[in-house]
Amino acid sequence: MNMLYDSETFSVLHILANKPIEAEGAAGLSDDSEVEPQMPRHGFEIVDKRNGKELYLDGSWAEFFQLKINDWQRTTPTQEEVETLLDGYATLAQNPLVVH
Repeated sequence: MNMLYDSETFSVLHILANKPIEAEGAAGLSDDSEVEPQMPRHGFEIVDKRNGKELYLDGSWAEFFQLKINDWQRTTPTQEEVETLLDGYATLAQNPLVVH
């Protein structure tokens, strides 16, 4: 889990849900054992601190958001530009933020 953005109104976490399996050096695995392949399930959690709601993006939504992050790395957006985009996603948030 990586914190990508944190302000008074939003926070964005990049979540790596499935840790990749390393074939070499895996303890207790022999060459003839079967290892199920897993697709990595990366996602982004956007927390709207104003309303206490969160949104999890995965699949094509996460891919689109990742493209935006890649663009930001090239152009260095202002905080206002970032907050405006996150505010658009926050309108989709339905899940109340619950602390465990």
